Amino acid sequence: MSSSFMRRMRARKNREPQKRRVVYLIPNLLTTGNLFSGLASILFTLDGNFPAAATAILVAIVFDILDGTSARLMHSTSQFGLQYDSLGDLVSFGVAPGLMLYVWALQTPRMLGAAVMFAFVACGALRLARYNVSATTNEGKPFTGLPIPGAAGVIATLVIADHYVLALGSHVRPIIGIVLSLLLSFLMVSTVKYRSIKELKFKESHHFNYLVYAILGLMAILAYPQLMLFVVFMAYALSGIVELGVHIVAKGFKGTAETELAPASEPGTGKE
Repeated sequence: MSSSFMRRMRARKNREPQKRRVVYLIPNLLTTGNLFSGLASILFTLDGNFPAAATAILVAIVFDILDGTSARLMHSTSQFGLQYDSLGDLVSFGVAPGLMLYVWALQTPRMLGAAVMFAFVACGALRLARYNVSATTNEGKPFTGLPIPGAAGVIATLVIADHYVLALGSHVRPIIGIVLSLLLSFLMVSTVKYRSIKELKFKESHHFNYLVYAILGLMAILAYPQLMLFVVFMAYALSGIVELGVHIVAKGFKGTAETELAPASEPGTGKE
């Protein structure tokens, strides 16, 4: 082999680790943006700027989606990235929305409000721990329990909707805050299945219909973004319960139909 060829091979080997480091760097930078947004939300909450705090949580959700997507596209998933992502999620989607909900609505029943906030953060941590344990075996399968970014999105968009549209009174906020927080906490640690974007499959014959639905949904969000974002996140939070209810009802109807259609016993056998 010529010396020039050997030099090229050595140069290529030297470039590969650097390329791999860049590939791992991008998802982790996006996770850092997620963590930064969560900390910014906490600071905005302490200043009493609830719309900015809620918006920072929504920005963190965008970073969370991007870091997972980039890691899969670049084939750069790792245990370090998984753990780092979970720590960032706990701050951005557990502590930040829990603190915002407490300051925004739960300070009046102080001890009860603190307990409700703790329940939300603790259930979010349990949800993340359970996901980390099953992440390697449940790739592409439905989520078990409401994902913590979805729960945080419900709280964040509720605060935005209240500021711009709903204008909930000081007597209504604690009731809604307690009920909603306990509901989201239960859904996060439940075994209710939630669809993942990765498992969505669109029929080719219905692509035009999907496009129309997407345009209509985008128009609704752009027309009333402060309210429609809350509707979207709340619909996703309730989708697991609705799908479970439909499955139970359909299973009951199927069992009843099979019983009614079962063949009768033959005459003269003495069996009823």
